[in-house]
Amino acid sequence: MFTTILFLILGLAVLVGGAELLIRGASSLAKRLGVSSLIIGLTVVAIGTSAPELFVNIFASIRGHVDIGLGNILGSNITNILLVLGLSATLVPIAVHHSVVRREIPFALLAMIFLLIVSNDLFLRGTPSYIDRVDGVVFITLFAVFIYYLATVRKKFFERPLDGVQVYSLSLTWGYILAGGVLLYLGGNLLVDHAVILAKSAGVSDALIGLTIIAIGTSLPELTTSLLALRHHHDDMAIGNIVGSNILNIFLILGITSIINPIAFNTMLNVDILIGIVATLLLIAAVFTGKRNTIDKWQGVLFIMLYVLYIGYLIQRG
Repeated sequence: MFTTILFLILGLAVLVGGAELLIRGASSLAKRLGVSSLIIGLTVVAIGTSAPELFVNIFASIRGHVDIGLGNILGSNITNILLVLGLSATLVPIAVHHSVVRREIPFALLAMIFLLIVSNDLFLRGTPSYIDRVDGVVFITLFAVFIYYLATVRKKFFERPLDGVQVYSLSLTWGYILAGGVLLYLGGNLLVDHAVILAKSAGVSDALIGLTIIAIGTSLPELTTSLLALRHHHDDMAIGNIVGSNILNIFLILGITSIINPIAFNTMLNVDILIGIVATLLLIAAVFTGKRNTIDKWQGVLFIMLYVLYIGYLIQRG
């Protein structure tokens, strides 16, 4: 037990170090490319912090633990908004660019709604509910559309460079990004593996592990990265990291996972998809209440309270 807890602490330390390297590299890259921290947050940082979800889902899919993989994605998306943004906002109010509310957050909402539709073959067509390889190809196609949109249509709105950012050599910039991603992956694995050991000893289900312990563990990179981004006054990177990760989790990670091995959908998880949709709608609403285009501290506290209620519901559901 002591060794397991020690590895959990070590995993957290590795995550923090990886997040710091990723922020430094991503900020330098943004400065070099002359684009905003939002674009980098939605792409490079989001992909880096979603690496634990990707590898967890690949391993879960190969080993046949589909409830862990799908629970991991749903739980991570809910955790990213209610816990990660909640904690971040309680420390520092987060400024949200108005165009993010009109474009990127609705795209994340669309991803959740689309998942709800494709997962419910039983209700829509009367056949067993699967996220099959065709769905996976559609998910990845939508991810490609999102990347194309950022690279072309969106870039012209965010060409302002970052101020006060240290620029490293190109090799060191990419070295920081790659090293940060690797450390995030290793730290996430340490946390998740040893958290699962503790959970299994308590006799809880795969779905509950995926929705709680693994979801929180794989969301820690988003949390540490967003907090460090806010510390460096890169609000756009912090919000871009969360929104981008939620989009990537569904369109890219579930797409890859379902192509490797079609996912049998447990209809009980519809409740969690709906909670994810509500959490995304609450994020949109938060920007329009209180100080406009800002997630205030009181809203962060509200998000955390809702997350605690959600975890309580999961434990009661078993």
